[in-house]
Parts: sequence; C-alpha cells; structure tokens
Amino acid sequence: MPNKTTTLDGTPAGRGREERLAETFRLLADPGRMRMVIALHAEEELAVGELAAAAGLSQTACSQQLRLLRTARLVRRRRDGRHVYYSLFDDHVFELIELVERHLDEDH
Repeated sequence: MPNKTTTLDGTPAGRGREERLAETFRLLADPGRMRMVIALHAEEELAVGELAAAAGLSQTACSQQLRLLRTARLVRRRRDGRHVYYSLFDDHVFELIELVERHLDEDH
C-alpha cells in the first residue's frame, strides 16, 4: 500500500517522468554499469563473480551496482539455492543502448 511519499509502483510521489528518465540515463552513464549491462545482454544470465570480471569491478562494487540497477528495474535476479543470477529486466533495456549506438554511428 503506498504512503504519502510513494506511488503504487514504489517511486517517490511527485517525482516526475523527466526525473525518472534522467535517473535511468544517469545509471547507464557509468562505464562499469554499462559493461555489466552489455555482458548481461551477451550472456543472458550471469552470477555476480562473472559480472564483476566482465565489468572489471570487485565483487563488492559489482553487488552495489547491481542493487542500483535492480532498484531501477534495469536488471532482475534469480536465486538457485545459494547462487544468485542476474539478467536484464527486459529487452527494452538493451534496445535503448542499441538506439543510442545507432545514433552515434550515423553519418553527420
């Protein structure tokens, strides 16, 4: 149940669409997080250690970054016994990156 400070989806009340968009782009603007997203797109699902190696981060730093990405609904986790695996939340996450790549590759 939402309270006075959150909406039904858990986002802060009064927080505009523009702020949420800017926050998503801010999260993706970090090179380490971008390497994590690209690695998840390539492999579909990875454990923290694998993601940390792919992104060139320590496992602790990778876990902290995953928490941010999960909160923003950019990645999701799946638990299998003691192991936790991460994947992109949906195809839209990488479609956004591909769109920016196409834009950067355009002739000027």
